[in-house]
Amino acid sequence: MTVHFIGAGPGAADLITVRGLELIRRCPVCLYAGSLVPKEVVTAAPTDARVRDTAPMTLGEIIGEMETAHAQGHDVARVHSGDPSLYGAVAEQMRALDARGIPYDVTPGVPAFAAAAAALKTELTLPEIAQTVILTRTSGKASRMPERETLDILGRSGATLAIHLSVRNLKAVERELTPHYGTDCPVVVVYRASWPDEQIIRSTLGDIWRKVREAKITRTALVLVGPVLGERAFRDSALYDAAHEHILRNRKTKAAT
Repeated sequence: MTVHFIGAGPGAADLITVRGLELIRRCPVCLYAGSLVPKEVVTAAPTDARVRDTAPMTLGEIIGEMETAHAQGHDVARVHSGDPSLYGAVAEQMRALDARGIPYDVTPGVPAFAAAAAALKTELTLPEIAQTVILTRTSGKASRMPERETLDILGRSGATLAIHLSVRNLKAVERELTPHYGTDCPVVVVYRASWPDEQIIRSTLGDIWRKVREAKITRTALVLVGPVLGERAFRDSALYDAAHEHILRNRKTKAAT
């Protein structure tokens, strides 16, 4: 028996991995985060499977379901949104399973920031503009941010920022990042990336709060900040430059062709 932690992806049902979908199809127990996992993914479970939405459940109740499945020798598909490694609240579940000797594994999923970049048809890293992407969030009701990871500190890097769980804190985002990025820095808020009701709001650091408030978006949105957004005056990568040689395209290879 194994508990399979599965990343369902950002929202679109067909963005789950082949492995993740196959696991759901064969597990007799399916526990899923109903607030963000599309129903189409869950309907792939066997017709006689025990399927439970864990959104209203406590950690103890979720682990209890896994313990019961373990006693019965039933595999469990534990389905989370996005990728389990990012803000998935899986670490405490794994710790509880370790304490009980219940085996588990993890199947990665498409994270929200990747789906947002795809929706924007953009790279989050561009030559000589930004080569680093920082995934972060702001303090909220669930937990505070470590003092060493404030936006003020992270913003000093000038990197592309993918700020999760923070669409209600845009004033704080503006206040902490403006000294490092400037009021005209591009900002994009992507609401429910890859879902049918996806919305994209483009603005600047100085005006994004107003536009998001007008759109009445208060949750399930990712905030992207950085000069790469909408940048067109970047130099081409050396990767495909005819003058650039590497192990797969050297002088002998070019001479042979």
